[in-house]
This record gives sequence, structure tokens and C-alpha cells, in this order.
Amino acid sequence: MSFDQNALDSLRIERSPEPTRNSRPGGVYKWFIVAVLVLAVVAAAWAFFRDNAVEVETVTAVASSSGGSAGGSVLNASGYVVARRQATVSAKVTGKVREVLIEEGMEVKEGQLLARLDDTTARPQLDLAERQLDAATKNLQEVEVRVVEAERNLRRTRQLRTDKLVSEQALDSAEAEYAAFQARLEALKSEVKVAQSSVRVRNQDLDDLLVRAPFDGVVVSKDAQPGEMISPISAGGGFTRTGIATVVDMDSREIEVDVNEAFINRVQAGQKAEAVLDAYPDWTIPCHVINIVPTADRQKATVRVRIGFDHLDPRILPDMGVKVSFLDNRPGEATEAAASRPAVRVPTEAVMKDGDTTFVWRVRDQSVERVAVRTGGERSGQTEVLSGIAAGDVLVAKPVDGLAEGAPVKKKAE
Repeated sequence: MSFDQNALDSLRIERSPEPTRNSRPGGVYKWFIVAVLVLAVVAAAWAFFRDNAVEVETVTAVASSSGGSAGGSVLNASGYVVARRQATVSAKVTGKVREVLIEEGMEVKEGQLLARLDDTTARPQLDLAERQLDAATKNLQEVEVRVVEAERNLRRTRQLRTDKLVSEQALDSAEAEYAAFQARLEALKSEVKVAQSSVRVRNQDLDDLLVRAPFDGVVVSKDAQPGEMISPISAGGGFTRTGIATVVDMDSREIEVDVNEAFINRVQAGQKAEAVLDAYPDWTIPCHVINIVPTADRQKATVRVRIGFDHLDPRILPDMGVKVSFLDNRPGEATEAAASRPAVRVPTEAVMKDGDTTFVWRVRDQSVERVAVRTGGERSGQTEVLSGIAAGDVLVAKPVDGLAEGAPVKKKAE
């Protein structure tokens, strides 16, 4: 049976070719939806982590002022600024204050007049002594004239006796008269000396009523007012002052600290130290050990150490509280390393320990990283960090729960 090929071709159904995948309009929308979903997931994750970031307080590491000067601290102690030379100035005698010439904070020179006491009694006594001296001096002058006259009379009488013109009795009388005036002259000379001494005493009494500065210094306390009684000794009551003012020699300022006797072997004369006044916690003052007082306090088990300032400053005042760090002055590699290390200071609370490891949490890009550090001395709530971080690094100030390597953090609101 034969088939007509043309008839069969006429029966074939023509099909259009399948479109390619890229030509489908629905594919573009599919990828757009996927991208939106990814962005939504990322935004949700970012919002989740942002809301769950740990709130922390931060501090900035600052360069240590002692990093290049000496070794680390080997001992810390606290004490007070003292003045080695100070005096509560009083009069030598009991009297009433007439005038006070000073005020607190005034600088005075040695011998400068500070106050005067009432001289209504001492002044007349001086006048009386001067008049007695004047009278004794005039009596002396009169007797000196009498002595000269008696001497001339004696010479004439002796000549007349030689010529046998007068009796022996006349000569004896002339000699006796001359001797009497000589004795009277010596007595009056002694009286004049007594009168002169009396005048000096009365002048001294007047000078004792003047209160003067014993040395150059600054008046830190004014203790009496005009009209009050003052006495060099305690009068046993509340109405008599024992001093006019307190004067301090500001050039004699130094520090006294009590060091536990168990650690006194870490301190030696001439050792370098650093002091921080409680009033100026950010000011480090270079100092040195003057000496160790060779006695111990059995009640407190401490030894007193005197520390001198390398340079005095007007801000350093007596009786200020101060904290002292004794530095390691041992020569060798330790000192050379200390001179070159870029040490920084951070709050002690920012330094944490995990067994034998000391570390800090450093904040970078809103997350924290754990950084091992090597520390030096500690004073005034500040710890010296010798390695691991640099000045300007931002650290977590206090440990909080939830901190871990890479954990997100945010600064706590002020």
C-alpha cells in the first residue's frame, strides 16, 4: 500500500520553538524577590544584634608620664606634705595685743615685725631707768671735778710741808680728802654702769613686746587679734592666746609616709619616687627619698620615710594628702627597657585577670577584642600598662556580663 507523502506532510502540526529561560519575564521578578528577602534577613540580623549589644563604659588609654623616666613601681605608700621648719610665733612675755600686722598668706622676712603688745607699763620703766642713768652720770661728773681739785690741793700741801709751812696734820687731811674723792669716783662709775644696764634691760623689755618673724616664710595661721591677752606659756584657760601666728618655711616642704616594716627593704636613700597629690590626681611629681628615719612604730609596725621634691611648686601645700610610688632604680636591662617602652596608664578596673593572664577588652568597630597586656605599678586607681595596647586605644572601663571575643558593644548612655 502506498502513501502519498505530500498528504502526510499536510497533516503535520506546526509547533513554535520553546522560549529560552532568560527570555521568560517571570525570572526577573524571581531574582528581585530573592534579593529583597536577603536584604530583609540582613537588616533583621543587624537590628537583632544592635538591640542585643552589650552596654559598656569606655575609657581611653593615655601615655604614662613615668614610662621613660625610671623602672616600675616597687612599693606604694600614702602620707602627707609637711614643712620641716615651721613655728607658732609668740611673745617672750605675757601681755595684751595692741596691733597685729600680718594676715594669712602673707610672705614675711626674717626679723619682720608681726605684732606689738601693749607697752603702757614698760615705757615708763624705761623712762625711769634713763633718768637714773642721767642722774648717776651727772654725779660722776661732779666727783671727777672734786677729785681734780683734791689732787691739786694735795700737791700744794705736800710742797708746803716740804717747806715746813704747814703741819703734818694738814698734809694728812689733804691726802685723806683726795683718797675719799677717789673712792667716791669709783663708786659712781659703778652706779653709772648699773644704770646703763638697767636701761638696756628696760629696752629689752620693750623689744620683747615686739613679735618678729623667726625666719623667711609664709603666714598660714593668724591666731590673735588686738585686745587679746597672749602668753608664751599656757594660761590654763580659754581667754589667753599662746601664739600670734604660725609661719611656715615653704622651702622646707617634703613628704612623710609610713611604710610597713615588712616592705621597708624596698626603700633606700636617694631612690627615685613619684608623688600624686589627692588634690591634683592627674599631676605626677618627681621626688626622691631623703632618708629612712631609723626607728619603727611598734603600734603600727611601720617605719617613717622622708621624701623630698625634685622641684617645689606653689600648688604643694603643707598637710595635703599624697600617694607615693617608689620606683625600681636597679641598673641594667630593666632600666634601659623602661626608658624605651611606650607605657600607658589605664584605670585599674579596666585591667582583668584570667589565671596568670592579664588582659583588657579593647573596643574596635563596635565590638570588643581581648588583648593580653603586661602591667607595671599601680597608684591612685591607675595601672601602668607596659605592652599590649597603645595610647589612644579605647577600652572597656569595667567588666560586665556578656563580654566575649567579637561581641557587639555600645557605649552606655551618660
